[in-house]
Amino acid sequence: MGFYDDRVLPHFINAAMNNKHLRDIRARVCGDLKGDVVEIGFGTGHNLPFLPAGVATVRAVEPSQRSVRLAASRMAATRAAVEVVGLDGQRLEVDDASADAVLCTWSLCTIPDPVAAVKEMRRVLRPGGTLHFAEHGRSPDTAVRRWQDRLNGLQRKIAGGCNLNRDIPAIIREGGFDIGRLETFYNQGTPKFIGYTYEGTASAG
Repeated sequence: MGFYDDRVLPHFINAAMNNKHLRDIRARVCGDLKGDVVEIGFGTGHNLPFLPAGVATVRAVEPSQRSVRLAASRMAATRAAVEVVGLDGQRLEVDDASADAVLCTWSLCTIPDPVAAVKEMRRVLRPGGTLHFAEHGRSPDTAVRRWQDRLNGLQRKIAGGCNLNRDIPAIIREGGFDIGRLETFYNQGTPKFIGYTYEGTASAG
């Protein structure tokens, strides 16, 4: 990991991913969580303030150690016990059927093999467990999609491998989930090419 990705990008993401509209989304996505949660792409812990009292533990998967350090104050303030358990969402260091829920927000865009990561999410869930997600991805609007495809290479370079144009529902379904609730919208205050959002829950198929 180079200087930019290690030293600069985590601070930028920490600031950029904490606006009012994103906090509203986080509150909805986290609202029904309970028990033991595995979070993929923990980042700087932006979801922690929105965890309900019923969440006992969070096992966090995050490749950036600097991001984890930036999360220290949020980790200290949450009721849940937080443990960092791995770096790679494609190979979770978590036992089979050991989580009540998986939480994944704005992370499937960056994981090199997102389908492998979703299959891992399914593996670690207990029967009846759910995946809670919010992701940006491929727009249904032709003009926006063209811009997403044009800008994707640049986006990957400046945003730590983030892709603008992934079909999030297709990835989740290919990973073995049935999508229950799904809301789609352009996030307010965000350019359309990066702001088309998929928010919902899914269960193991």
